[in-house]
Amino acid sequence: MHRTVVHLNDADPTKIQAVLQNVTNLYTALGPDLRVELVAHGPGIAVATEPVGELLPGLLEAGLQVRVCQNTLTARGLTPDRIHPQATVVPSGMAHLVIRQSEGWSYLHP
Repeated sequence: MHRTVVHLNDADPTKIQAVLQNVTNLYTALGPDLRVELVAHGPGIAVATEPVGELLPGLLEAGLQVRVCQNTLTARGLTPDRIHPQATVVPSGMAHLVIRQSEGWSYLHP
């Protein structure tokens, strides 16, 4: 099994679409044995708080896990009910990235 954590800290819609396309390409290349977590913090939480196009629903169906930083939500005065219903809040996006890397996950920051 391949395990990859993808780091997103940019709200630019073009960047978000590029990251989601990269994840789509990973699923195409590595198939069902792929596990991907997209960790969003700072401006990157836009992936879970704003409409981001047509790629996200298919990726969620394929198994993509979206993790959103609680520190960012708190700093922006947002509550977890403002994020995508399939996203999960983690205490710290940066800490989650460190934990996954220490567990041997591949790290991508496209």
